Amino acid sequence: MPAKSNRSFHRSASLKLALPATSANLGPAFDTAALALGLFLKIRAHVSDQFSITARGRDADLCAQLENHLILTTYSEILQRESKRIQPLALHIENEIPIGKGCGSSAAARLAGIALAVHFGALRWDEARIVGEASWREHHPDNAAACWYGGLAIARMSGEAEAQVATIVPKGKWPLLLAVPDQALSTEQSRRVFPEQYSRADAVVNIQNSMLLLAAFVQGRRDLLASSLEDRIHQPYRAPLCPLLPALQELTGQAGILGSALSGAGPSMLIFLDSNSNVDRIITKIHAHLHNRGLSAELIPAEITHKGAREIRGWKVNPRADAAAPHC
Repeated sequence: MPAKSNRSFHRSASLKLALPATSANLGPAFDTAALALGLFLKIRAHVSDQFSITARGRDADLCAQLENHLILTTYSEILQRESKRIQPLALHIENEIPIGKGCGSSAAARLAGIALAVHFGALRWDEARIVGEASWREHHPDNAAACWYGGLAIARMSGEAEAQVATIVPKGKWPLLLAVPDQALSTEQSRRVFPEQYSRADAVVNIQNSMLLLAAFVQGRRDLLASSLEDRIHQPYRAPLCPLLPALQELTGQAGILGSALSGAGPSMLIFLDSNSNVDRIITKIHAHLHNRGLSAELIPAEITHKGAREIRGWKVNPRADAAAPHC
């Protein structure tokens, strides 16, 4: 379970945060479970005369756009709602999370905005309220819970801005690959393809597989993974929008590939590897397999991180940012 003590950030005129990427749904655990991955959004914020952003790393141009910036919008909306002064901030962002591709970028951004509001607005919010607020803004709690607490998070909404969360440390090593295509896909677009109703058989299979998947993580049972990742609720309907899904599922059981699933709403895929496998060989095999089907993807080695969102100390910001937004 998440720690009961309330985490508080050291109160100062600046704040440095690190928030992990997440991969939600995990096949049958739709809107229920997510893993925190060792790719991070790092932010340094300090009070300034006006809002500004510098950014470097992945999708630096997007991270540096002041207009409709998810971190600052969330920060400002919360302070306004809580009748607190909105202090302009200067942000420096170093990003490793693919944006808009099912890797939890929006959950990390929203949690960052909430953490900044709590810190600079002197809000007396505990962790449950922070995660509940992010879950309400995300419209589901899995990514938010995994990003904040780390590890494997299982969550459900229990009120308008409340979430019940349990966290688990998966047993053993779980090497992963993220397969990230060039194109982005919004969660809203991805959800439009769902049917209004599901059969009892499909619902039962998903419940069974979700429980087996949980057992696989708790007991380190990699032999359960291939069958327990089968899903009938969201992946079959998203497959036309996410061509990597059927292509990579064909490789299950081959060359150290234990199974794969859409990462969040897609279009990225999360691939589970045998812990004794040669990652470079698998990457070569996957690239060739996708090429033969007219597809391509960036393959990013990853691992489950047990570190959730946290304040970081001693991070040196490089003043020569890759992208910068003017003051507004």
